[in-house]
Amino acid sequence: MSIKDVPNILTVIRALLVPVFMILFLFDLFPTDTVTRVVGAALFGAITLTDMFDGKIARKYNCISDFGKFLDPIADKLLVIGSMLSLIVFYLRRADDRNGYLAFSIVMTFSVFIIITRELGVTTLRMLVKNANGVVVAANMAGKTKTCAQIVFILAACIEPIIMSDSLWLSYFSLIGMTFLTVYSGALYFKAYIPLLKQKKA
Repeated sequence: MSIKDVPNILTVIRALLVPVFMILFLFDLFPTDTVTRVVGAALFGAITLTDMFDGKIARKYNCISDFGKFLDPIADKLLVIGSMLSLIVFYLRRADDRNGYLAFSIVMTFSVFIIITRELGVTTLRMLVKNANGVVVAANMAGKTKTCAQIVFILAACIEPIIMSDSLWLSYFSLIGMTFLTVYSGALYFKAYIPLLKQKKA
């Protein structure tokens, strides 16, 4: 194994750790919710660090590969969607009339739907533009900011009730911001690249 293999290995590890995070929240592996939340947040943080490191190593040693280009965005999407789905189930199991977890789970569900819709739309756009014009749709700053907001939200949803005594205001705030950035960044992609498809048809 050489240093040039490390980015792809980290990407594969990130993808494989997503089900581990999901199992942690879906099957209550630890005796208390506090332990589950802390371990889950630590695991999620470690997974996101692999994304940062594989990108830096790939750029530093000029070892960006087609495999990495293919798997890296897939691993990122699996991480966000898988994490949110497992958190929805986790909160639903603990919902009652007092803690507001049911409403929070419902809002998260709609957010996941928006995220999936956005990702399917942007992925389809990338394919169409690449096939029609040979142009690779690069990530924009809004898209990168959206990813950061998703990370902040998932971490907040994991640990905020521990720190803030069952409060969810930070989770709601970050959820709304993340959802807005998801829609906004997707709209920017379509605004920038739909004209290329129209030019091709003309």
